[in-house]
Amino acid sequence: MKVVITEFMDQDALTGFSADLDVRYAPDLVEDRAVTLAAAGEADALIVRNRTQVDAELLASAPKLRVVGRLGVGLDNIDMAGCAARGIAVCPAIGANTRSVAEYVIGTAFSLSRGAYAANAAMIAGEWPRGTLGQGGEIAGRTLGLLGFGAIAQAVAGLAAPLGLRVVAADPHLPPDHPAWRDAQRLSRETLLREADILSLHLPLTPETAGLLDAEALAQLKPGAIVINTSRGGIVDEAALCDALRTGRLGGAALDVFASEPLDATAGAQFADVPNLILTPHIAGVTAEANIRVSRITVDNVQRALMEPVT
Repeated sequence: MKVVITEFMDQDALTGFSADLDVRYAPDLVEDRAVTLAAAGEADALIVRNRTQVDAELLASAPKLRVVGRLGVGLDNIDMAGCAARGIAVCPAIGANTRSVAEYVIGTAFSLSRGAYAANAAMIAGEWPRGTLGQGGEIAGRTLGLLGFGAIAQAVAGLAAPLGLRVVAADPHLPPDHPAWRDAQRLSRETLLREADILSLHLPLTPETAGLLDAEALAQLKPGAIVINTSRGGIVDEAALCDALRTGRLGGAALDVFASEPLDATAGAQFADVPNLILTPHIAGVTAEANIRVSRITVDNVQRALMEPVT
């Protein structure tokens, strides 16, 4: 049986595959769709991150496919209905990068609230912007709003409370009696938007969440509020966010995910000269430690699925 890996992972984890499996580790495959489709045609198992589109076209080109291992947790790049119809197992690495994303959220909240860490060029040029940069704020005493309260958002809440943040969350899919609500005050989405000083998104991209944080929703946030998106691109109206930052309506934002990924120069141009904005290339959940955990879990998941009898 053949395993095809189209994106990067921890190579040491590959030793976890049994010797009788033919493993093709080709992390550049994602850059060439035609070659990816051809490789999928030989695959019993496919391991991907978020850029490889496991869509109807790929599934049609992969008649032997039995399992898709996802190096992460998001599934919007995978045709779940198509996989289910074929009996193809889909195995996300649940929980493996939770801590990494949670730390990213807290770290960017600190940075954006303080606003003091982008002064190198000015200081090297002989400036001393102490007055301006001394006006940043502390996060203690602020309200952190978590839109979506799954495992990652719950981990963020666990890190935030000891720092003196008030934690509120909105998630209509989490039962009111769920024990996670002990760590956050349960609010409606509308109330959360009005009360959050720092808004962190933890939602899947669905028809219901696409464009959810548009100009109207952004206008409901407090003046000077901070927005952090580590969930999925397309949930935030990027143009409206840039406008709110340029006008000073919002105090800052961190975007790790984008409507168009990878972000090219055309899509990226809208972010030029936007103040107090942090852009990162979908790496909130990618740390050295998380990559090891994600890779090992995915190898185990895929190998286990391949051992299941064919029905």
